[in-house]
Amino acid sequence: MISSDAFGYVNMLDNASDVSWQRQTLILNNIANNDTPGYKRQDIEFESVLRNALIGTHERTLDRAVDVLDDDNGLDRDGRGVEGVQYTDYENFSYRLDGNNVDMDTENVELATEQIRYQALSASLINELGRFETAIGR
Repeated sequence: MISSDAFGYVNMLDNASDVSWQRQTLILNNIANNDTPGYKRQDIEFESVLRNALIGTHERTLDRAVDVLDDDNGLDRDGRGVEGVQYTDYENFSYRLDGNNVDMDTENVELATEQIRYQALSASLINELGRFETAIGR
């Protein structure tokens, strides 16, 4: 990560894309373990962690919220502190007699959604870096 307040938004996008990639990996692991008896679906929560931290800033726009992030919000200005929380989904629930709780339809929808999110985050990151490039006159 770049260690400057000017790159707070870029670092936040970078961190969000890392978590999105991790979530895609977990979803693919769920799909791969669809036939494993007793396997429980794994997922990662990131959006609510980030949302709660940004709401805690009481700012109206994301740019301003990122600018005022500090340890009181659980984040710092260079985007560190925002991490996804991995969990086992419905640990005591099963769709099938073998104890597995992976639903392939749900996993495929979640995977497609996460792939779109990752592409959007990547495009936003590229746009932000392009603005820096324009600013330095390349």
